[in-house]
Amino acid sequence: MAEFTLDLNDDQKQVRDWLHGFAADVMRPAAAEWDEREETPWPIIQEAAKLGIYSLDFYAQQFFDPTGLGIPMAMEELFWGDAGIALSIVGTGLAAVGVLANGTEEQIGTWIPQMYGDVDDVKVAAFCSSEPDAGSDVASLRTRAVYDEAKDEWVLNGTKTWATNGGIANVHVVVACVDPEIGSKGHASFIVPPNTPGLSQGQKFQKHGIRASHTAEVVLEDVRVPGSCLLGGKDKLDERLARAREKAKKGGERVKNAAMATFEASRPAVGAMAVGTARAAYEVALDYAKTREQFGRPIIDNQGVAFQLADMRTQIDAARLLVWRASWMATTGKPFTAAEGSMSKLYASEVSKKVTAQAIQILGGNGFTREYPVERMHRDAAIYTIFEGTSEIQRLVIARTLSGMQIR
Repeated sequence: MAEFTLDLNDDQKQVRDWLHGFAADVMRPAAAEWDEREETPWPIIQEAAKLGIYSLDFYAQQFFDPTGLGIPMAMEELFWGDAGIALSIVGTGLAAVGVLANGTEEQIGTWIPQMYGDVDDVKVAAFCSSEPDAGSDVASLRTRAVYDEAKDEWVLNGTKTWATNGGIANVHVVVACVDPEIGSKGHASFIVPPNTPGLSQGQKFQKHGIRASHTAEVVLEDVRVPGSCLLGGKDKLDERLARAREKAKKGGERVKNAAMATFEASRPAVGAMAVGTARAAYEVALDYAKTREQFGRPIIDNQGVAFQLADMRTQIDAARLLVWRASWMATTGKPFTAAEGSMSKLYASEVSKKVTAQAIQILGGNGFTREYPVERMHRDAAIYTIFEGTSEIQRLVIARTLSGMQIR
Protein backbone atom coordinates (compact mmCIF):
# COMPACT_ATOMS: atom_id res chain seq x y z
CA MET A 1 0.00 0.00 0.00
CA ALA A 2 1.40 3.39 -1.03
CA GLU A 3 2.09 5.77 1.85
CA PHE A 4 0.47 9.19 1.71
CA THR A 5 2.82 11.95 0.64
CA LEU A 6 2.46 15.49 -0.62
CA ASP A 7 5.50 15.09 -2.86
CA LEU A 8 4.82 14.08 -6.45
CA ASN A 9 7.28 11.55 -7.79
CA ASP A 10 9.30 12.17 -10.94
CA ASP A 11 6.82 10.37 -13.22
CA GLN A 12 3.91 12.37 -11.82
CA LYS A 13 5.81 15.64 -12.23
CA GLN A 14 6.60 14.75 -15.83
CA VAL A 15 2.94 14.05 -16.60
CA ARG A 16 1.84 17.21 -14.80
CA ASP A 17 4.27 19.37 -16.77
CA TRP A 18 3.28 17.69 -20.03
CA LEU A 19 -0.41 18.36 -19.39
CA HIS A 20 0.31 21.90 -18.26
CA GLY A 21 2.14 22.57 -21.51
CA PHE A 22 -0.80 21.27 -23.55
CA ALA A 23 -3.23 23.35 -21.49
CA ALA A 24 -1.13 26.50 -21.85
CA ASP A 25 -0.13 26.15 -25.51
CA VAL A 26 -3.19 24.49 -27.09
CA MET A 27 -6.23 24.95 -24.87
CA ARG A 28 -5.88 28.48 -23.54
CA PRO A 29 -5.31 30.24 -26.89
CA ALA A 30 -8.49 28.57 -28.21
CA ALA A 31 -10.66 28.92 -25.10
CA ALA A 32 -12.42 32.20 -25.87
CA GLU A 33 -13.19 31.18 -29.46
CA TRP A 34 -14.87 27.90 -28.55
CA ASP A 35 -16.71 29.49 -25.64
CA GLU A 36 -18.23 31.98 -28.08
CA ARG A 37 -18.98 29.33 -30.69
CA GLU A 38 -20.61 27.00 -28.15
CA GLU A 39 -19.49 24.02 -30.21
CA THR A 40 -17.50 20.87 -29.56
CA PRO A 41 -13.82 21.75 -30.19
CA TRP A 42 -13.04 18.83 -32.48
CA PRO A 43 -9.61 20.17 -33.58
CA ILE A 44 -8.48 20.40 -29.93
CA ILE A 45 -9.76 16.90 -29.16
CA GLN A 46 -7.91 15.60 -32.22
CA GLU A 47 -4.71 17.30 -31.09
CA ALA A 48 -5.16 15.71 -27.66
CA ALA A 49 -5.59 12.35 -29.38
CA LYS A 50 -2.38 12.81 -31.36
CA LEU A 51 -0.47 13.45 -28.15
CA GLY A 52 -2.07 10.50 -26.37
CA ILE A 53 -4.07 12.59 -23.90
CA TYR A 54 -7.43 11.72 -25.43
CA SER A 55 -7.24 7.96 -24.95
CA LEU A 56 -8.33 5.27 -22.56
CA ASP A 57 -4.72 4.25 -22.01
CA PHE A 58 -3.80 7.64 -20.61
CA TYR A 59 -6.69 7.78 -18.16
CA ALA A 60 -6.18 4.16 -17.15
CA GLN A 61 -2.55 4.94 -16.28
CA GLN A 62 -3.66 7.84 -14.09
CA PHE A 63 -6.49 5.84 -12.53
CA PHE A 64 -4.16 3.05 -11.48
CA ASP A 65 -1.58 5.41 -9.98
CA PRO A 66 -1.02 3.70 -6.59
CA THR A 67 -0.99 7.04 -4.75
CA GLY A 68 -4.43 8.00 -6.07
CA LEU A 69 -3.13 11.37 -7.26
CA GLY A 70 -2.94 10.66 -10.99
CA ILE A 71 -6.55 11.56 -11.84
CA PRO A 72 -6.88 14.69 -9.65
CA MET A 73 -3.53 15.96 -10.89
CA ALA A 74 -4.58 15.46 -14.53
CA MET A 75 -8.00 17.04 -13.98
CA GLU A 76 -6.54 20.09 -12.28
CA GLU A 77 -4.08 20.82 -15.10
CA LEU A 78 -6.61 20.34 -17.92
CA PHE A 79 -9.28 22.43 -16.23
CA TRP A 80 -6.65 25.06 -15.44
CA GLY A 81 -6.38 25.35 -19.22
CA ASP A 82 -10.12 25.75 -19.86
CA ALA A 83 -13.10 24.05 -18.28
CA GLY A 84 -15.28 23.82 -21.39
CA ILE A 85 -12.58 22.35 -23.64
CA ALA A 86 -11.37 20.09 -20.82
CA LEU A 87 -14.84 18.66 -20.31
CA SER A 88 -15.03 17.93 -24.04
CA ILE A 89 -11.77 16.00 -23.69
CA VAL A 90 -12.62 14.06 -20.52
CA GLY A 91 -16.38 13.64 -21.08
CA THR A 92 -15.99 10.39 -22.98
CA GLY A 93 -14.32 8.97 -19.89
CA LEU A 94 -17.67 9.03 -18.06
CA ALA A 95 -19.10 6.51 -20.52
CA ALA A 96 -15.89 4.48 -20.60
CA VAL A 97 -15.88 4.17 -16.81
CA GLY A 98 -19.49 2.99 -16.96
CA VAL A 99 -18.47 0.15 -19.24
CA LEU A 100 -15.31 -0.66 -17.27
CA ALA A 101 -17.27 -0.81 -14.03
CA ASN A 102 -20.15 -2.98 -15.25
CA GLY A 103 -19.20 -4.61 -18.54
CA THR A 104 -17.73 -7.97 -19.42
CA GLU A 105 -14.24 -8.27 -20.88
CA GLU A 106 -15.76 -8.74 -24.32
CA GLN A 107 -17.93 -5.63 -23.95
CA ILE A 108 -14.97 -3.59 -22.74
CA GLY A 109 -12.85 -4.71 -25.68
CA THR A 110 -15.64 -4.10 -28.20
CA TRP A 111 -17.08 -0.77 -27.18
CA ILE A 112 -14.45 1.37 -25.51
CA PRO A 113 -12.23 1.63 -28.63
CA GLN A 114 -15.32 2.79 -30.55
CA MET A 115 -15.88 5.53 -27.98
CA TYR A 116 -12.55 7.18 -28.76
CA GLY A 117 -12.07 6.36 -32.44
CA ASP A 118 -8.54 7.01 -33.66
CA VAL A 119 -6.21 9.92 -34.32
CA ASP A 120 -7.54 10.47 -37.84
CA ASP A 121 -11.21 10.06 -36.91
CA VAL A 122 -11.84 10.91 -33.27
CA LYS A 123 -15.14 9.95 -31.69
CA VAL A 124 -16.85 10.81 -28.42
CA ALA A 125 -19.16 8.88 -26.12
CA ALA A 126 -22.01 9.87 -23.82
CA PHE A 127 -23.13 8.62 -20.43
CA CYS A 128 -26.89 9.13 -20.10
CA SER A 129 -28.25 8.90 -16.57
CA SER A 130 -30.05 12.10 -15.49
CA GLU A 131 -33.65 12.73 -16.50
CA PRO A 132 -35.97 15.76 -16.35
CA ASP A 133 -37.54 14.38 -13.15
CA ALA A 134 -34.64 12.25 -11.90
CA GLY A 135 -31.41 14.07 -11.16
CA SER A 136 -30.52 13.77 -7.52
CA ASP A 137 -33.56 11.51 -7.04
CA VAL A 138 -32.19 8.50 -8.92
CA ALA A 139 -35.03 6.27 -7.69
CA SER A 140 -37.45 8.25 -9.90
CA LEU A 141 -35.85 7.10 -13.16
CA ARG A 142 -38.53 6.74 -15.84
CA THR A 143 -36.56 5.42 -18.81
CA ARG A 144 -37.59 1.80 -19.21
CA ALA A 145 -35.85 -1.19 -20.73
CA VAL A 146 -38.05 -4.18 -21.59
CA TYR A 147 -36.63 -7.53 -22.69
CA ASP A 148 -37.98 -9.05 -25.90
CA GLU A 149 -37.12 -12.68 -25.30
CA ALA A 150 -38.18 -13.84 -28.76
CA LYS A 151 -35.62 -11.59 -30.44
CA ASP A 152 -33.09 -11.40 -27.58
CA GLU A 153 -33.34 -7.61 -27.69
CA TRP A 154 -33.90 -4.86 -25.16
CA VAL A 155 -36.37 -2.09 -26.02
CA LEU A 156 -35.55 1.31 -24.49
CA ASN A 157 -37.95 4.23 -24.13
CA GLY A 158 -37.46 7.50 -22.30
CA THR A 159 -35.71 10.88 -22.28
CA LYS A 160 -32.32 11.63 -20.80
CA THR A 161 -31.07 15.11 -20.05
CA TRP A 162 -27.83 16.93 -19.21
CA ALA A 163 -25.90 14.36 -21.24
CA THR A 164 -22.38 15.44 -22.11
CA ASN A 165 -21.92 14.60 -25.81
CA GLY A 166 -25.57 13.50 -25.93
CA GLY A 167 -26.78 12.94 -29.49
CA ILE A 168 -23.38 13.54 -31.12
CA ALA A 169 -21.72 10.52 -29.51
CA ASN A 170 -20.65 7.47 -31.41
CA VAL A 171 -21.63 5.26 -28.48
CA HIS A 172 -24.21 6.05 -25.79
CA VAL A 173 -24.32 4.33 -22.40
CA VAL A 174 -27.88 4.55 -21.07
CA VAL A 175 -29.07 3.81 -17.54
CA ALA A 176 -32.63 2.46 -17.56
CA CYS A 177 -35.07 0.83 -15.18
CA VAL A 178 -35.80 -2.86 -15.74
CA ASP A 179 -37.80 -3.41 -12.53
CA PRO A 180 -39.56 -0.32 -11.13
CA GLU A 181 -40.80 -2.23 -8.07
CA ILE A 182 -37.38 -2.22 -6.42
CA GLY A 183 -36.39 1.38 -7.15
CA SER A 184 -32.76 2.16 -7.90
CA LYS A 185 -31.80 -1.50 -7.40
CA GLY A 186 -33.81 -2.27 -10.53
CA HIS A 187 -31.58 -0.18 -12.79
CA ALA A 188 -29.25 -1.49 -15.49
CA SER A 189 -26.88 0.04 -18.05
CA PHE A 190 -27.05 -0.52 -21.80
CA ILE A 191 -24.82 0.19 -24.77
CA VAL A 192 -26.59 1.90 -27.66
CA PRO A 193 -24.38 1.29 -30.71
CA PRO A 194 -23.72 3.90 -33.41
CA ASN A 195 -26.62 4.75 -35.74
CA THR A 196 -29.19 2.78 -33.78
CA PRO A 197 -32.72 3.72 -34.96
CA GLY A 198 -34.89 5.51 -32.43
CA LEU A 199 -32.14 7.43 -30.63
CA SER A 200 -32.11 11.14 -31.37
CA GLN A 201 -30.81 14.35 -29.91
CA GLY A 202 -33.39 16.48 -28.18
CA GLN A 203 -32.76 20.00 -26.93
CA LYS A 204 -29.17 21.22 -26.98
CA PHE A 205 -28.71 23.41 -23.94
CA GLN A 206 -27.41 26.96 -24.29
CA LYS A 207 -25.42 27.10 -21.07
CA HIS A 208 -24.13 29.80 -18.73
CA GLY A 209 -20.65 28.24 -18.69
CA ILE A 210 -18.59 25.28 -20.00
CA ARG A 211 -20.00 26.28 -23.36
CA ALA A 212 -17.40 24.41 -25.42
CA SER A 213 -18.83 21.17 -24.01
CA HIS A 214 -21.88 19.80 -25.82
CA THR A 215 -24.79 19.14 -23.43
CA ALA A 216 -28.14 17.90 -24.70
CA GLU A 217 -31.18 15.72 -24.19
CA VAL A 218 -31.19 12.21 -25.62
CA VAL A 219 -34.55 10.84 -26.73
CA LEU A 220 -35.10 7.08 -26.91
CA GLU A 221 -38.14 5.89 -28.86
CA ASP A 222 -38.46 2.10 -29.17
CA VAL A 223 -34.69 1.82 -29.35
CA ARG A 224 -33.82 -1.83 -29.85
CA VAL A 225 -30.39 -3.09 -28.86
CA PRO A 226 -29.10 -6.68 -28.90
CA GLY A 227 -29.13 -8.64 -25.66
CA SER A 228 -25.35 -8.49 -25.71
CA CYS A 229 -25.58 -4.71 -25.12
CA LEU A 230 -26.77 -5.15 -21.54
CA LEU A 231 -23.65 -4.38 -19.53
CA GLY A 232 -22.63 -7.40 -17.50
CA GLY A 233 -25.04 -9.74 -19.27
CA LYS A 234 -28.53 -10.98 -18.48
CA ASP A 235 -27.53 -13.81 -16.18
CA LYS A 236 -25.73 -11.41 -13.89
CA LEU A 237 -28.66 -8.98 -14.00
CA ASP A 238 -31.18 -11.71 -13.16
CA GLU A 239 -29.10 -12.81 -10.19
CA ARG A 240 -28.77 -9.25 -8.93
CA LEU A 241 -32.48 -8.54 -9.31
CA ALA A 242 -33.39 -11.76 -7.50
CA ARG A 243 -31.15 -10.86 -4.56
CA ALA A 244 -32.55 -7.33 -4.46
CA ARG A 245 -36.14 -8.58 -4.42
CA GLU A 246 -35.39 -11.14 -1.73
CA LYS A 247 -33.51 -8.68 0.47
CA ALA A 248 -35.59 -5.59 -0.33
CA LYS A 249 -36.13 -4.96 3.36
CA LYS A 250 -33.27 -6.63 5.19
CA GLY A 251 -30.54 -5.74 2.71
CA GLY A 252 -31.75 -2.31 1.61
CA GLU A 253 -29.42 -0.29 3.81
CA ARG A 254 -26.38 -2.34 2.87
CA VAL A 255 -26.96 -1.83 -0.85
CA LYS A 256 -27.55 1.88 -0.37
CA ASN A 257 -24.29 2.31 1.53
CA ALA A 258 -22.34 0.45 -1.17
CA ALA A 259 -23.76 2.77 -3.83
CA MET A 260 -22.89 5.82 -1.74
CA ALA A 261 -19.32 4.57 -1.41
CA THR A 262 -19.07 4.37 -5.22
CA PHE A 263 -20.19 7.99 -5.58
CA GLU A 264 -17.83 9.05 -2.81
CA ALA A 265 -14.88 7.61 -4.74
CA SER A 266 -15.74 9.51 -7.96
CA ARG A 267 -16.47 12.96 -6.56
CA PRO A 268 -12.87 14.04 -5.83
CA ALA A 269 -12.23 14.16 -9.60
CA VAL A 270 -14.86 16.89 -9.91
CA GLY A 271 -13.27 18.65 -6.95
CA ALA A 272 -9.97 18.61 -8.83
CA MET A 273 -11.65 20.21 -11.84
CA ALA A 274 -12.91 22.98 -9.59
CA VAL A 275 -9.45 23.46 -8.11
CA GLY A 276 -8.00 23.87 -11.61
CA THR A 277 -10.46 26.61 -12.53
CA ALA A 278 -9.98 28.40 -9.21
CA ARG A 279 -6.21 28.27 -9.54
CA ALA A 280 -6.39 29.71 -13.04
CA ALA A 281 -8.49 32.66 -11.91
CA TYR A 282 -6.28 33.28 -8.88
CA GLU A 283 -3.14 33.40 -11.05
CA VAL A 284 -4.72 35.92 -13.42
CA ALA A 285 -5.77 38.09 -10.47
CA LEU A 286 -2.33 37.86 -8.84
CA ASP A 287 -0.52 38.89 -12.02
CA TYR A 288 -2.99 41.73 -12.59
CA ALA A 289 -2.63 43.01 -9.04
CA LYS A 290 1.16 43.15 -9.40
CA THR A 291 1.04 45.22 -12.59
CA ARG A 292 -2.12 47.33 -12.28
CA GLU A 293 -1.34 50.70 -10.70
CA GLN A 294 -3.72 53.01 -8.90
CA PHE A 295 -2.69 56.13 -6.95
CA GLY A 296 0.90 55.60 -8.06
CA ARG A 297 1.44 52.06 -6.82
CA PRO A 298 0.47 48.47 -7.71
CA ILE A 299 -2.92 47.56 -6.28
CA ILE A 300 -1.42 44.54 -4.51
CA ASP A 301 0.19 47.05 -2.13
CA ASN A 302 -3.27 47.64 -0.70
CA GLN A 303 -4.35 45.32 2.10
CA GLY A 304 -7.85 45.08 0.66
CA VAL A 305 -6.44 43.36 -2.43
CA ALA A 306 -3.50 41.53 -0.86
CA PHE A 307 -5.64 39.95 1.85
CA GLN A 308 -8.14 38.74 -0.76
CA LEU A 309 -5.33 37.05 -2.68
CA ALA A 310 -4.01 35.50 0.53
CA ASP A 311 -7.45 34.04 1.29
CA MET A 312 -7.86 32.82 -2.30
CA ARG A 313 -4.57 30.94 -2.27
CA THR A 314 -5.25 29.47 1.18
CA GLN A 315 -8.67 28.19 0.14
CA ILE A 316 -7.33 26.71 -3.12
CA ASP A 317 -4.59 24.84 -1.30
CA ALA A 318 -7.07 23.60 1.32
CA ALA A 319 -9.41 22.39 -1.42
CA ARG A 320 -6.60 20.55 -3.16
CA LEU A 321 -5.60 18.83 0.07
CA LEU A 322 -9.17 17.62 0.62
CA VAL A 323 -9.27 16.30 -2.96
CA TRP A 324 -5.92 14.56 -2.61
CA ARG A 325 -6.91 13.02 0.71
CA ALA A 326 -10.15 11.62 -0.69
CA SER A 327 -8.43 10.34 -3.84
CA TRP A 328 -5.73 8.64 -1.76
CA MET A 329 -8.37 7.10 0.50
CA ALA A 330 -10.34 5.75 -2.46
CA THR A 331 -7.27 4.21 -4.08
CA THR A 332 -5.90 2.66 -0.87
CA GLY A 333 -9.27 1.33 0.30
CA LYS A 334 -9.66 3.60 3.30
CA PRO A 335 -13.32 3.81 4.42
CA PHE A 336 -15.11 7.12 3.96
CA THR A 337 -16.31 7.34 7.54
CA ALA A 338 -17.09 11.06 7.26
CA ALA A 339 -18.05 11.23 3.55
CA GLU A 340 -14.61 12.60 2.70
CA GLY A 341 -15.30 12.31 -1.04
CA SER A 342 -18.34 14.56 -0.75
CA MET A 343 -16.38 16.90 1.52
CA SER A 344 -13.75 17.39 -1.15
CA LYS A 345 -16.26 18.03 -3.90
CA LEU A 346 -18.37 20.36 -1.76
CA TYR A 347 -15.49 22.51 -0.56
CA ALA A 348 -13.60 22.67 -3.86
CA SER A 349 -16.69 23.61 -5.86
CA GLU A 350 -17.72 26.34 -3.43
CA VAL A 351 -14.14 27.67 -3.37
CA SER A 352 -14.06 27.77 -7.16
CA LYS A 353 -17.18 29.92 -7.33
CA LYS A 354 -15.88 32.24 -4.61
CA VAL A 355 -12.33 32.60 -5.95
CA THR A 356 -13.44 33.29 -9.52
CA ALA A 357 -15.83 35.97 -8.23
CA GLN A 358 -13.02 37.54 -6.20
CA ALA A 359 -10.80 37.53 -9.27
CA ILE A 360 -13.40 39.57 -11.14
CA GLN A 361 -13.55 42.01 -8.23
CA ILE A 362 -9.78 42.45 -8.19
CA LEU A 363 -9.74 43.16 -11.93
CA GLY A 364 -12.63 45.60 -11.49
CA GLY A 365 -14.29 46.69 -14.72
CA ASN A 366 -11.76 44.72 -16.76
CA GLY A 367 -12.79 41.55 -14.95
CA PHE A 368 -16.36 42.08 -16.08
CA THR A 369 -15.38 42.05 -19.76
CA ARG A 370 -14.54 39.14 -22.03
CA GLU A 371 -11.19 40.71 -22.77
CA TYR A 372 -9.96 38.97 -19.62
CA PRO A 373 -10.58 35.26 -18.94
CA VAL A 374 -11.82 35.53 -15.35
CA GLU A 375 -15.32 36.36 -16.56
CA ARG A 376 -15.41 33.04 -18.43
CA MET A 377 -13.84 31.18 -15.52
CA HIS A 378 -16.51 32.49 -13.17
CA ARG A 379 -19.25 31.28 -15.51
CA ASP A 380 -17.54 27.89 -15.81
CA ALA A 381 -17.13 27.54 -12.05
CA ALA A 382 -20.89 27.69 -11.49
CA ILE A 383 -21.30 24.12 -12.76
CA TYR A 384 -19.18 22.53 -10.06
CA THR A 385 -21.77 23.16 -7.35
CA ILE A 386 -24.42 21.52 -9.56
CA PHE A 387 -23.22 18.42 -11.40
CA GLU A 388 -22.10 15.15 -9.79
CA GLY A 389 -24.42 16.08 -6.93
CA THR A 390 -25.30 19.63 -5.93
CA SER A 391 -23.72 21.27 -2.91
CA GLU A 392 -26.96 20.63 -1.06
CA ILE A 393 -26.78 16.91 -1.84
CA GLN A 394 -23.14 16.82 -0.70
CA ARG A 395 -24.13 18.39 2.62
CA LEU A 396 -26.95 15.87 2.96
CA VAL A 397 -24.58 12.96 2.34
CA ILE A 398 -22.05 14.32 4.84
CA ALA A 399 -24.70 15.01 7.49
CA ARG A 400 -26.22 11.56 7.10
CA THR A 401 -22.82 9.93 7.35
CA LEU A 402 -21.86 11.86 10.47
CA SER A 403 -25.17 11.47 12.25
CA GLY A 404 -26.33 8.06 11.09
CA MET A 405 -29.77 9.62 10.69
CA GLN A 406 -31.95 9.78 7.59
CA ILE A 407 -31.85 13.58 7.39
CA ARG A 408 -34.16 15.04 4.75
